[in-house]
Amino acid sequence: MVIRMKWVPKNIKRAILALCALCVISGIAFGQADSIKLKITHLTGDFYVYTTWNKYRGIAFPSNSMYVVTDAGVVLIDTPWDTTQIKPLLDSIRTRHHKEGVICLSTHFHADRTGGLNWLKGRGIATWSSKQTLDLCRERGEEQAEFYFEKDTLFQIGQYRFKTIYPGGGHTKDNIVVWFEQEKVLYGGCFVKSTESEGLGNIADAALDEWGTSIKRVMKACRKPKYVIPGHQSWVSSKGLQHTLKLLRRHKKTF
Repeated sequence: MVIRMKWVPKNIKRAILALCALCVISGIAFGQADSIKLKITHLTGDFYVYTTWNKYRGIAFPSNSMYVVTDAGVVLIDTPWDTTQIKPLLDSIRTRHHKEGVICLSTHFHADRTGGLNWLKGRGIATWSSKQTLDLCRERGEEQAEFYFEKDTLFQIGQYRFKTIYPGGGHTKDNIVVWFEQEKVLYGGCFVKSTESEGLGNIADAALDEWGTSIKRVMKACRKPKYVIPGHQSWVSSKGLQHTLKLLRRHKKTF
């Protein structure tokens, strides 16, 4: 399945252009003077990681998502965990890149990947997920994408091509990764743990028996990635897949 987008409908432009830009300083949008709500970090070329924070076990914890600037507009991969930052994110993108968001792809059903999809849909941004993710969102009462795919799918938005890959269960039974083969950028989301992570994090919906095999499938399909973006914490190292395997082995021995 191949999906292409090379132009931006006028209604999408009008809806987004109606938003008011917020002050953006060095890629960081401030919701309050004393706290960072949204951080945008340049990754490489037209690729940017954006981070928001929410409470996990009572502590503010970072959540990573990504966007890519294309000739046809901006591709969002996952939503902000702090849903109050969706509008500031799009405002910041427009201020920095003079582009509008045109599509958002969610990589699994948890709220840190799907929160705010209804807001995006209401502003004419195409929202996508796998059919498996859509079904779980309906079952669990999470926000749902408007469009879905049922198998690994190749998207072309402007000049960029990327593929969704379902490797099997892992962090959740529906998790997918997104692979930009030409640029060697792998967006792993919560399927991949940061190398600074000391544990597997939230495993309430995890498919622990499948996760290791699923990781190996991604390693085979996505050769020599230069960048591997985990759902949480640092992406400085590209060894997130290997580190996740290590954590899974440690967890298996512990239990």
